[in-house]
Amino acid sequence: MGILNVTPDSFSDGGLYHSADAAIAHGLALLDEGADILDIGGESTRPGTPTEAASAGSHAPALAGAVSAQQEMERILPVIEAIRRQRPSSVLSIDTYKAQVAEAAVRAGAEIVNDVSGFTWDAAMASTIARLGCAAILMHTRGLPHEWRSQPAAPDIVSLVREELRAGAARALDHGISRRALVLDPGFGFGKNFDENYPLLARFSELHSLGYPLLAAVSRKSFLGRTVYQRLAQIGDQVEPSPLAADSSATVPPAARDTATLAATVAAALAGAHIVRVHAVRQAVEALAIADAILAAQRSAGL
Repeated sequence: MGILNVTPDSFSDGGLYHSADAAIAHGLALLDEGADILDIGGESTRPGTPTEAASAGSHAPALAGAVSAQQEMERILPVIEAIRRQRPSSVLSIDTYKAQVAEAAVRAGAEIVNDVSGFTWDAAMASTIARLGCAAILMHTRGLPHEWRSQPAAPDIVSLVREELRAGAARALDHGISRRALVLDPGFGFGKNFDENYPLLARFSELHSLGYPLLAAVSRKSFLGRTVYQRLAQIGDQVEPSPLAADSSATVPPAARDTATLAATVAAALAGAHIVRVHAVRQAVEALAIADAILAAQRSAGL
């Protein structure tokens, strides 16, 4: 799954593909590099993204967010329509937590809705997906973006994610979403402290007990950048920390995380991830060819 951010403030590419023409060209390039799916998003949900104040126990105000549904649709619909027109066989996903945007995107040619909130920030999302009959990715998240940096640690993040994904999937089925249409994503970096992501990656295979296809989205995440920064500091390499990093969590800039991304992506693939979401598609295609060869050898050996 290649990532196509049609935003001016993406953490990973700094708005390189904000214009429709640039986004369309980049999306076509990602398909040429081997992306099987394009995940198109019109709103950044990086840590610290502003949201309106939420009432106690409610995430509904996140819908107001920093980008309106109208703005989001103006960004993504021309891109979806153009790519669908130029590459009719391409598989397109819309990265949104707003039901109105999801419906417009599917009407325009998207086949998958990828909701980082796990269908919780918009009460209409699950029923909208069920009515549209499209595929859907339910991602696990804790809290809202502006809360993530101060989120308390979970006693056992893997068990928490597994059980909350199980409950989210059950709610999705109750709303009429087909079991065959659902993919689960543990949500690396979304409401997890830096160090909680590694147990989630190390124990990724435990999520197969849920019985759904799994997506791993580790590309250029901050937890990778912090580990690389710490290692480079140990060997005396002078590295400028990312301007997005807090003083207590220095990390290399997103563009310098691609090697670490490949390592984490291959780890997820070897643990059985069915879909991996990446920025640098060509490098991932090459790395995953090796992962696939290893898995094939394991199967041949009966391992």
